Amino acid sequence: MSDTLDTSITVSDAAARRILAILSKNEAENALRISVEGGGCSGFSYKFDLAHDEAEDDLVIEKNGARVLVDQVSLAYLDGSVVDFVDDLMGQSFQIRNPNATAACGCGTSFSI
Repeated sequence: MSDTLDTSITVSDAAARRILAILSKNEAENALRISVEGGGCSGFSYKFDLAHDEAEDDLVIEKNGARVLVDQVSLAYLDGSVVDFVDDLMGQSFQIRNPNATAACGCGTSFSI
C-alpha cells in the first residue's frame, strides 16, 4: 500500500527500493515520473523519467521515502494500477499491473484499453 492516502496507484516495496537506488545516483532528481503516451505496439506505452519538480496537479505517491509523480491525463489510464520492480531471469524492469488494460505487448511496456 502507498503511504499517501486516497491514491489510486500502488507502489510496491520492491519498486520503492529501486526508485531510491536510482535517485541516490542522480542528485539532481528527486522522483520517478510515470506517464502514458500514445504509441507502442498495443496503442499506448508507459514512460518512465526522472523528475525534479512536480506539477501542481500531479498525483504524488510516496512509499518508503520514494516519490512517484503521475500527471492527471496519465492517471486516467493508470487508475488502480500497481507499480512493481521485477528482477528475474528475463532481466530487471519496472512493471505496471494495470487493471484497465485489455491487451498488452510481450515486453509489458505497451497496452491497449
